[in-house]
Amino acid sequence: MNKDDVNSFFDHRNIINDISQEESQQKFSYLDSLKAFARATYTSIYVIDYMKQGFEYVSDNPLFLSGNTPEQVLDMGYAFYFKNVPEKDLQLLLKINDAGFSFYETIPLENRLEYTISYDFHLINKEGKKILINQKLTPLLLNKEGKIWKAICLISLSSEKQAGNIKIYRNGENKVYHYSLERGIWEAEQKVTLSKRELEILQLCARGFTINEIAETIFVSPDTVKFHRRKLFERLEVGSITEAIAYAVNNKLI
Repeated sequence: MNKDDVNSFFDHRNIINDISQEESQQKFSYLDSLKAFARATYTSIYVIDYMKQGFEYVSDNPLFLSGNTPEQVLDMGYAFYFKNVPEKDLQLLLKINDAGFSFYETIPLENRLEYTISYDFHLINKEGKKILINQKLTPLLLNKEGKIWKAICLISLSSEKQAGNIKIYRNGENKVYHYSLERGIWEAEQKVTLSKRELEILQLCARGFTINEIAETIFVSPDTVKFHRRKLFERLEVGSITEAIAYAVNNKLI
């Protein structure tokens, strides 16, 4: 691995050479809040600095670290991927990088902070086993030209069966853009829509409620809860409540 390998993750369309004093002051408003959020969530969080072409912050969550400390990952920067992501998925990440910036260029500058890209890839954990993780990347700070200066990444276990599953969402929009690796194009479709009851049951399940506790909370029978759960599994094409919750989180349904 050489410097050019690492730099391949940083698209020429988003190279930032300098930041104004006014823009630089933006960063002080979020890091403390982000660190507090990291302590309260099960997901792994890190921040990419596109000007420095590395990581600015890495949370202390073992899911993303592959046996390293946050400080070691910060020091490695994108070399971390070359060490802990299989070659096939490294190539996938490069394709996602190119497709993502191609899409990003079509977004008006004033809307660029409203979009999130989500995708799945394999990471080699500290035991040397491959795990499929989901990564969501959202622009956090832009420079005056609309290029991404900082981006926040959230990592969780994927609910999918294989790598890929490249999607872009706009906050508040009931639409998702899927990227076809075979055709090399973005395709728009409506998000899965859950009924009020399905959403209610899913949210209670995510809070750890049992079927009987859900039934008592929403004043229905346990059999009614089971019925709605089955319909929910069918709608999301999953086989368990754990998969349903992961799908809902990964696809911003809850």
